[in-house]
Amino acid sequence: MKYNYIYIIGVVLAALAFTACSDDDDPRYLDGLRVSQSYLAFPADGGSCTITVNASGDWEFTDVPDWLTISPAAGAAGQYEVTFTATAATDTREKTIKLRSGDKTQEINLIQQTEKQELQLSTCADVNKNGVDGKAYRVKGTVTKVLNTQYGNFYLNDGTDELYIYGTVDASGKYNWASFNIEVGDEVMVEGPRATYNGTVELKDALFLSVEKSLIKVDSLDVENTLPLEGGNFTVYLTNKGNGITINIPEDAKSWLSVTGIETSGSLSRIKFHAAANAGGARTTTLTFTTSDGKKNYTSETTITQDGAIVAMTCADFNAQKNGDALYKVTGIITKIANTKYGNFYIKDATGEVYVYGTLTPEGEAQQFTTLGLSVGDVVTIVGPKSTYNEKPQMVNGVYQSHMDVETISLKDFMAKADDKNTYYCISGIVCQPTDDEKANNMKWDITTYGNFVLEDAEGTRLYIYGVYIGWGATDKKQFGTLGVQEGDYITMIAYKTSYNGLIEGVGYYMSHETPAEE
Repeated sequence: MKYNYIYIIGVVLAALAFTACSDDDDPRYLDGLRVSQSYLAFPADGGSCTITVNASGDWEFTDVPDWLTISPAAGAAGQYEVTFTATAATDTREKTIKLRSGDKTQEINLIQQTEKQELQLSTCADVNKNGVDGKAYRVKGTVTKVLNTQYGNFYLNDGTDELYIYGTVDASGKYNWASFNIEVGDEVMVEGPRATYNGTVELKDALFLSVEKSLIKVDSLDVENTLPLEGGNFTVYLTNKGNGITINIPEDAKSWLSVTGIETSGSLSRIKFHAAANAGGARTTTLTFTTSDGKKNYTSETTITQDGAIVAMTCADFNAQKNGDALYKVTGIITKIANTKYGNFYIKDATGEVYVYGTLTPEGEAQQFTTLGLSVGDVVTIVGPKSTYNEKPQMVNGVYQSHMDVETISLKDFMAKADDKNTYYCISGIVCQPTDDEKANNMKWDITTYGNFVLEDAEGTRLYIYGVYIGWGATDKKQFGTLGVQEGDYITMIAYKTSYNGLIEGVGYYMSHETPAEE
């Protein structure tokens, strides 16, 4: 069993590492509509720029100024080389045009300067708090985190605040990250137009101006950034051309991580650490190493993850966890499948609902969701880390563990099944009060506590429901009244078939209900 546990850890962390470097993680790299550049600069005397457009449907440019010609300006699905030609200008021009395809929109930023305008250096705090979207700013600071090396997305901190750089281009407007030689800890200067996306301020497609390499750099570790559950010792190897080294371990990691030794030879240093055994879920921390040239500080970072136990928990408890690499096991009823290619679906238990964004097979294969045989109503167990998107919790790349197949059937077919408390079926119908005859047959009406009622489907078949738990994992039927189900509501549940004194009954777990609209 230990082998399987370690394998699941590896599958999930490997999937996280892969997706973290993929442009598909950012919703602005639109699936079905992409451009090779979104920031174009023209000389004062006019000229042309060419970009590549990839679209999965019909597309066209809108909001085009009269001083700009686009060829072609529209097209069908496919890949196109599109040329933008600007006439000569006497005054600086700035414009944002839109490329539309169906319900997708990509913005293209245009600028034509009549004379070189040297931007004054702004602080990150000033850009974040007082900047204006669409206006260009120049900033200089230390790179604290690199998110994407295809387009050049990273965070810059100048000591006043941290600013997100969304895309970095060279003088020709191309994404050319490798040529910039930028690493975490380097001091970088860029300039570009300010934009705001989902509340985050950024410089979009910023022009790379300069880089000053950090005097300190993490060269390697003698572990592959993942420590075993049992803990142990590891070494970080550094190149340091500054004066001295300061090591920062975050407060929340000091209880399990400590420095055991420092060895220095010339510009090479070895920092030895000890990690305690981990009794909880996987944990991650970032170690920061700082040096100085006497005038300013330079930093370099490395991230360490330690394996942990897979913690089983309810949907509500999962949603309340911190984002990170810790793995959690969640079991619930599938209420909706949003995407069958990647395996995006919702599972629900008695405490709440979890959105699973991407599902992996036990072998770690992606885009194989259909091979798992999952459908709405099935009870599934899945393992994965907690993440957040647009302030909403989700499990990313959950690894499928197992599921209980739940067939969706009519009430007539349900009543024909053999009594079996271990086999569940997905059934739906209208919540009804028993008739006088049904009451005489010991059918009770109680939706304020236990969930006793008659379920009637579109065929007119009526089934007595003898108790409904509020969700998977619940053990007390007395909570049904908290769901707000009323007579006339359409309810969906999973139930097993049983009988008492010749009366066929269904007992099960709540999935959802709808109240009919008033006419």
